[in-house]
Amino acid sequence: MIGFAFPPALFALPLALLPLLIHWLAASGVPRLDLRGPQGRAVGPLLTGLAMLALAALILGLAQPFLRGGSVTYRGIGTNLVLLIDRSSSMDDTFAGRSPQGGDESKAAAARRILSDFIARRPDDRIGIAAFSTAPMLVLPVTESRSAIAGAVAALAEPGLSQTDVGRGLTLAMELAHEAADGSRAVVLVSDGAAVIAPEVQTALRNLAARQQVNIYWLYLRTKGAKSIFEQPQPGQPDTPHLRPERHLHLFLQSLRLPYQAYEADSPGAVQAAVDDIGRMESRPILTRRPVPRRDLGWLCWLLAALGCAALAAARALERRYAPRAPAPLLVSA
Repeated sequence: MIGFAFPPALFALPLALLPLLIHWLAASGVPRLDLRGPQGRAVGPLLTGLAMLALAALILGLAQPFLRGGSVTYRGIGTNLVLLIDRSSSMDDTFAGRSPQGGDESKAAAARRILSDFIARRPDDRIGIAAFSTAPMLVLPVTESRSAIAGAVAALAEPGLSQTDVGRGLTLAMELAHEAADGSRAVVLVSDGAAVIAPEVQTALRNLAARQQVNIYWLYLRTKGAKSIFEQPQPGQPDTPHLRPERHLHLFLQSLRLPYQAYEADSPGAVQAAVDDIGRMESRPILTRRPVPRRDLGWLCWLLAALGCAALAAARALERRYAPRAPAPLLVSA
């Protein structure tokens, strides 16, 4: 659809009819012998039409026309993906468990960098972003807008808080995934720890899991010295959610009867390998939308006006060149 940035200029369009009223070529009583027949009779209306076209194009150019932007639906390869990012204060430490110094990279910075590159390489994904620390936070609903997604990931650079309410964070992420359009759905949890999930939150998560299939991935950013989520306790060792919350979160996610995969990463390279593996598994046909930017049409109006004016100038020049000359005076000798 065509729009105009300055619509008041369109009120001047009736001026394009002036060439019908004003004859700007000089009239001559001497006929042009080389313009006889239908071709010759068409020259006048053609020049008048060119003048009207040039004036109309100039006025439309002043109105600044454009094609409105929008989106087009197409079939791509990707998924409906919800990123659930841990923003507890421990994420601001390095994988060695200390504050970043010199060229060190925190776990949050490494995850943010790798996820940004992952998103940039997957233009067909619809992505939503949520975060959690003391409470869950909706950062961005599921969308195709790459600029909005990039801005949401950049916003995660703010300092984290102290606690880790992973249960309610997962509830928010799964609700976002359920609201997505048709196609595969996945939740990627990026966290360096866990906490005890309250019974009522566990019930809510089981109900969400029963409503619709969602693939769940947990990217566990393990700090140096922390126990593995896959490590079985030795006989006689206590094994409770309070003492081993990461292991019991892993067991709980397995119990949801959803496709689930856990990754342990203790370095940026391991994070990259895990994200690449998730990308390979979440590459399926998907109907998505591609934005179409607004396109300016003013240049076309100026081009038409220039061509029309050039043709009229050429006609004027030819008129002067072939205009009949007055006969030379006769000299009479005495």
